[in-house]
Amino acid sequence: MTPWAVETFGTAASRLAETIPACLVEAHARARHAHEQVRTQTKEAYGHGLHAAQYETLAAGLAPLDGSSSRRVQGRTVMVIGIHAILPILYAKRDVPVTAARLAKAYGPRADLIRRHGPEPMQLKLDLGLEELDEQHIHPDVALLPPELRLVIVAYACSVEQGVMRVEWGSAELRDDRYLVWHHHESLLPPARPRAA
Repeated sequence: MTPWAVETFGTAASRLAETIPACLVEAHARARHAHEQVRTQTKEAYGHGLHAAQYETLAAGLAPLDGSSSRRVQGRTVMVIGIHAILPILYAKRDVPVTAARLAKAYGPRADLIRRHGPEPMQLKLDLGLEELDEQHIHPDVALLPPELRLVIVAYACSVEQGVMRVEWGSAELRDDRYLVWHHHESLLPPARPRAA
């Protein structure tokens, strides 16, 4: 295990590094099954299924760990290990570096989570005294989270045809252009198969 993972998660680091990729492989398998059952020309069933299944499989896989808890954010279960919330983000449908990760929207609960609970920005923003205005637009579920909560992003590349190709975790800030600026990221164990039920 890497020093960052051990410092972040302690003794749970090694089990997390094995469980998280397996959960994402399971989420892909469930979404692909839904896509095949619907038999549509588009990949809507896969995309929507994967979005929901990524949270559900992580919740099931991480719940047995010591120090785990969960929080509901916009109807999804976000797992927390100690003081670190795990946020899955599908960032690409092909195998490209995680440094290409970009959110689909600059607003909403995922963006609010990153801005509020991610690392301090590397470049300080010009203070125009608008902080109070920004706080009013935070998603209500994110506003209820404890301020000491820290965010670990699990970014992965996955497609209906190729499955999970890459999984990395780390901490990142969100730029105005929706790109993630990684303060630290590292590969998780290569995804092999879904976790044992």
